[in-house]
Amino acid sequence: MVKRTAKVFNLQGKAIGKIKLPPVFQTPIRPDIIKRAVLAIQSKRFQPQGRNPRAGKRTTAESRGVGLGIARVPRLKGPSQRAAFAPGTVGGRQAHPPKSEKKTVKEIPRKEKRLALFSAIAATASKKIVAARGHSIEDTLQIPLVVTKELERLKRTKDVEETLIHLGVLSDIYRVKESRKIRAGKGKLRGRKMKQAVGPLIVVAENKGISKAARNIPGVDVVTVNNLNAEVLAPGTHPGRLTIWTTSAIQKLNEIYGVGEEA
Repeated sequence: MVKRTAKVFNLQGKAIGKIKLPPVFQTPIRPDIIKRAVLAIQSKRFQPQGRNPRAGKRTTAESRGVGLGIARVPRLKGPSQRAAFAPGTVGGRQAHPPKSEKKTVKEIPRKEKRLALFSAIAATASKKIVAARGHSIEDTLQIPLVVTKELERLKRTKDVEETLIHLGVLSDIYRVKESRKIRAGKGKLRGRKMKQAVGPLIVVAENKGISKAARNIPGVDVVTVNNLNAEVLAPGTHPGRLTIWTTSAIQKLNEIYGVGEEA
């Protein structure tokens, strides 16, 4: 059964009323479309790479032909007689090296991209999907979680942490802290030493200080309604991120994707 209303909580975690959810929350959940949209967004961050067209070819190596009792591979001129230039030889060139002109950007139709966003939004309202994604949620936690717009005005990390405690999502923050570990491989030398899970997402209509206040809490991200996309709502292509909506964000969501919009 699709929820059409949701309880509204204050910063102390007490229910103070109800709010009508926009029609976008009734969109059918399509994990396949969401995955395509997320991969399309990620592909735009790929850095093109390739090899120098002359790599492995800067040599005087020539084949000596047949009748000498040796392989007919190109060999360096000199006493070493080492093979070069040919693919498959030690010190030779690559047969089919990466090319920087390769198209790495994945395109997706505009309507499909829009459907992916709607579907990702609808997935945040399903407690079953949020729990299946791996978030630590309590049985009493209300999904979707809607909070008064006073949350947007918080300017201290301590105040944001207290609000998260009252709302009952602190266990998910602990899950993120416990998941931190050193990355395997050379990535630890390239500015991405640590790996950690993804925590709650706070969606606001306008950033009035909440972004700086929450950025030091592990796993917590803040995004405005205008900047919503499939990747922030479904990191790693998996829908159902634990999302905290402000009442003003719900209202703005209704204005942008409200009546007259079909998923």
